[in-house]
Amino acid sequence: MDIKNAQKIVDDWINEHGVRYFNELTNMAQLTEEVGEVARIIARRYGEQSEKESDKDKDLGEELADVLFVVLCLANQTGVDLQKAFDKRMDKKAKRDHDRHHNNEKLK
Repeated sequence: MDIKNAQKIVDDWINEHGVRYFNELTNMAQLTEEVGEVARIIARRYGEQSEKESDKDKDLGEELADVLFVVLCLANQTGVDLQKAFDKRMDKKAKRDHDRHHNNEKLK
């Protein structure tokens, strides 16, 4: 699935099930909350903190999908073609960062 199609799927879902988009500030707060849930899983599962029993059944993929859903909502409601923006960003990163990363001694 491409990003443009994902944006349409989210928009269709909002119109069918969600009544309307939450406003941008509410969605920004939701995005922060969802990113925090991803951070908690990663910090406890892959970092040095011990994982609480209540966190062991959390699905990292589902939490990342929640982040993606809110990002797609924000793109839709602000008129951003995320596919176009992503493609442009990847092109820029490829040109800007190729030599930088290949020449980075810390990555060898």
